[in-house]
Amino acid sequence: MSNRVRTRFAPSPTGYMHIGNLRTALYTYFIARKNGGDFILRIEDTDQERYVEGATDVIYKTLRLAGMNWDEGPDVGGDFGPYVQSERMGMFKEYAEQLVKAGKAYYCFCDKERLAKLHEADALGAMYDGHCRDLPEEEVAAKLAAGTPYVIRQKMPKTGETTFHDEIYGDITVENAALDDQILIKTDGMPTYNFANVVDDHLMGITHVVRGNEYLSSAPKYNLLYEAFGWEVPKYVHCAPVMKDAHAKLSKRNGDASFEDLIAKGYLAEAVVNYIALLGWAPKGEEEIFTLEQLIEEFSLDGISKAPAIFDPVKLKAINAVYVRNLPLDAYIEKIKPYLDQAIQRTDYDIRVLAQVLQPRTEVLPDVIDQVDFIDALPAYDNAMYCHKKMKTTEESSLTALNAVLPVLEAIDDWNVTTIHDALMGLAAQMEVKNGWLLWPVRTAVSGKQVSPGGGVELCAILGKADTLCRIRKGIAQLGG
Repeated sequence: MSNRVRTRFAPSPTGYMHIGNLRTALYTYFIARKNGGDFILRIEDTDQERYVEGATDVIYKTLRLAGMNWDEGPDVGGDFGPYVQSERMGMFKEYAEQLVKAGKAYYCFCDKERLAKLHEADALGAMYDGHCRDLPEEEVAAKLAAGTPYVIRQKMPKTGETTFHDEIYGDITVENAALDDQILIKTDGMPTYNFANVVDDHLMGITHVVRGNEYLSSAPKYNLLYEAFGWEVPKYVHCAPVMKDAHAKLSKRNGDASFEDLIAKGYLAEAVVNYIALLGWAPKGEEEIFTLEQLIEEFSLDGISKAPAIFDPVKLKAINAVYVRNLPLDAYIEKIKPYLDQAIQRTDYDIRVLAQVLQPRTEVLPDVIDQVDFIDALPAYDNAMYCHKKMKTTEESSLTALNAVLPVLEAIDDWNVTTIHDALMGLAAQMEVKNGWLLWPVRTAVSGKQVSPGGGVELCAILGKADTLCRIRKGIAQLGG
């Protein structure tokens, strides 16, 4: 194995990218990029029962949306292909038969009935009892010649210990007697997941394997396979799970969001990636907002925790808010435009001014919908909204204010935030009243809302001159003027 770092992300095409899976991809990608190595995408599609049509495209789309580009893979090629496991089927049986010849594996002819009885005898699910482990060569040859169905099992040592090293958990030792003679090749000639993984990782020169810690128990079996072939063992990085809470893992079946779901709910891909990277990994300093390039630079294996990470929607939303508010205005407008089109029918409003007042008030993109419901039509509102203790306004004072404002606004030719602001501030100075005393009635009259995005000046600019004047006249009439 060369010294060049080579990592792989090997998802199954089962329909979506769950959060834990994407985190595995990220850490795998970080290791490769930080070390100037290769990031490989391998599709493990041998479990046809769980295969979902089009799921491979979902994987491509998700990784690209997350900013991860692979150096080798099914769609880009490479020197170690094919990169789709089902296209590599021919080689696995040959490798298993090599182990049989070396005495490290054996043919097992036990039928389903015998295995079922074996499991029934032990409520915990008995390990295979080694019935075919030491069959005479002549008997094996005869059964093969007769076409008796078989699997190929790994011949585990029955004494001693196997130790493997994990980059997160350190050295872990298991008693060999506790290891089952796992199946390598099934009766249909297909490899098991564990066996295909080891062979593929070796043939592709993989140096680091990142996966969930549920595979810790399989690691000794992997190591014994590497040892049996005389291959170099990759570095293992086992990560604790991502949990919904202290008791339950995140699960799509339980309605927990996948990466696609979060994007559909109005989260920015960059923010989701930033947050997922922090699920179980801690950077050195206090900063938590990182670009993908900064994450690569900051990432180190010693920052990965052994404790499960709890998915916190509140923190995700807070991180997303930072990203939304840091967007250039034009980029923000592009992001919210589909939501505005969904919420607003008219097209003559000032979208730039609206975006400027919405952006500081947006945590996730759909937040804008409920904030713009006054633009198409003035909602019905109670006159009590004109009364504001802090602004010292009453219904009577508001009527006075609106009557004073109307001719000033009517006189503005170049309608924009600056001209509206200057005209209204000039009026407040002339009337010797506080700005809020004058602007609160304007905001109420043009929005009909207790809480609105922006103050009276911005709202007038957003709505345009004709609609603003119409709404102020309605306000005057409603107040009895």
